Amino acid sequence: MKKFPIWSWLMILLGFTYFLLPLIGTLDFSLRILKDQLSLDAYVNVLNAVRFQNTFTYSFTMALWTIVACTLLVAPTAYWVHLKLPHLRPVIEFITLLTFVVPAILLVFGLIRIYSRPPLSLMESEIGSDFLLVMGYVSLALPYMYRAVDNGLRAIDVRTLTEAAQSLGAGWRIILFSVIFPNLRAALLSGAFLTFATVIGEFTIATFLARPAFGPYMANLGQTRPYESTALTIISLALTWASIGMIQLLGRGAQGQLVGTR
Repeated sequence: MKKFPIWSWLMILLGFTYFLLPLIGTLDFSLRILKDQLSLDAYVNVLNAVRFQNTFTYSFTMALWTIVACTLLVAPTAYWVHLKLPHLRPVIEFITLLTFVVPAILLVFGLIRIYSRPPLSLMESEIGSDFLLVMGYVSLALPYMYRAVDNGLRAIDVRTLTEAAQSLGAGWRIILFSVIFPNLRAALLSGAFLTFATVIGEFTIATFLARPAFGPYMANLGQTRPYESTALTIISLALTWASIGMIQLLGRGAQGQLVGTR
């Protein structure tokens, strides 16, 4: 009989405790807004706050625009690299990883310096500032979206699907949106959830572009209302976990939803 892996389980238990205890403490603190009793008043105060609703709605909208921009930028590029330019894959991967090399503070200062003066004075208008914010978010989300799409493309036979569609008279637009995108549904949704989780809590770019986003609101709330700030942290973590859970569920069904690969 195999020995019981006590040390492996002990390490798992220690890791679980290391991550879980701070979360339990944070949750407990968020419920202590009333003295000597547990209460959800902090959560009620946060959810009923007009500024919370406005900032979350704004960040949610920016996240949707970021997902659309990332999808239209990454999916066709990755598809073309897989189909026609496989030797450029290391170059594209390096470009997408630059976000991890260049800090967000440098990125936003570069955007401000370039687009705050003629001929591209985008920061003089609300629409222009929102556009710059989305482009900054696209840069942050690029590594996650590209790797999700790249893994999805590796799971299907891109060349066979393309040649089959071309033999039926389909053009490149039909091939991309009616053949490739449906087969990348799980990968695109996984990248979208990762992008959403990245955007919803982003602080640096939104702060320096002076946009009413959710991340700066969380930081400002923590300076004056600690219980509500802690409750907001738990809500933000719940949203992130929900996104991760959706990615896991989509990943399970990825093989079953792929078509035309055999």
